[in-house]
Amino acid sequence: MLPIVEPARQIPGPPGIDPAVATEWLVAFLRDELVVRRQTRAVLGLSGGVDSAVTAFLCARALGPDNVYAIRMPYKTSQASSLADAALVVEALGIHCATIDISAAVDGYLQYEPNADARRRGNVMARTRMVVLFDQSAKLDALPIGTGNKTERLLGYFTWHADDTPPLNPIGDLLKCQVWELARYLGVPGRLIDKAPTADLEADQTDEADLGISYRDADAILNLILLGYSDAQLVERGFSPQQVALVRRRVDGTHWKRHLPTTAMLTGTAINEFYLRPVDF
Repeated sequence: MLPIVEPARQIPGPPGIDPAVATEWLVAFLRDELVVRRQTRAVLGLSGGVDSAVTAFLCARALGPDNVYAIRMPYKTSQASSLADAALVVEALGIHCATIDISAAVDGYLQYEPNADARRRGNVMARTRMVVLFDQSAKLDALPIGTGNKTERLLGYFTWHADDTPPLNPIGDLLKCQVWELARYLGVPGRLIDKAPTADLEADQTDEADLGISYRDADAILNLILLGYSDAQLVERGFSPQQVALVRRRVDGTHWKRHLPTTAMLTGTAINEFYLRPVDF
C-alpha cells in the first residue's frame, strides 16, 4: 500500500485589487478633496520610485497634467538613475517638473553632526525634502500630495513629519504589491516597477534589505494580521515564526508614528479629542 502524501501547503499571497475600480475611486478622491480645500493644483516629490510615480499618474488623471507639479530633490549621494527614472514619468505625463538639489541644505546642518549615522542622515534628508515640498506648495499655490504606501506605514518604514506630512495621500491604503499592480494598469514605465525599491538615502540600499523581509511576504502577513489572524495561525499557514515575529514587532512598535502628536488633556475640549468633524470619524 502506497503511503499517503500530503499536498504541499500553499502559503497565502498578498491580496490583489481591481485596478480599474481603484483608479476610478482614487481619481474621484483627489478631485473631491481638492475641491473641499479650494485648490486646483497638486505638488509632489518625485523620487524615481514606483510609489511617487503612481501618485503622479493619479494626480494627472484627476487634475490634468498642467495642474501637477513634480519636484525632484536629489542629494549628492542619490543615484543618477533615480533622476532619470523620475524624468520618464514627467515625459510620459507632460506634467511640470523642477529639480532642487538638497545637498547644501542637508550638509549645512550635518556639518554640526559629523558622526550622525545613516539613519539620522536619512531622516534629515527626508525632512529637508518635506521643507522644500511645503515651500514649493506656497510658491505654486498647490496642495502637497503624499506618496507613502500602506506597507511602509504599517511597518513604520518612513520618517515621521516627512513622508507622512502631506495633507492628502491617495495610495496610503494600498499595500506595496497593490501599488505595483496599479502601476501596471496606469502605464507607469516598466523600469520603475521592476527595479528594487529603495529610499535612495545611501549607496546600494534597498527597502527589503532594510526590512529583512520581501514586500510580497510582508504584504501577505500584514493582510492577515489586519483581518485578525493570530501569530500561531499565520505560522500554521506556512509563514516562518521569524517572519511573523518581525512583522508583528514592527507594526506594534511603530504605532505612535501613525498618529498625531499625543496631547496632554487639561480640559474637555482638547483638539483631536473633543474638537472633531464628522470626517474625522
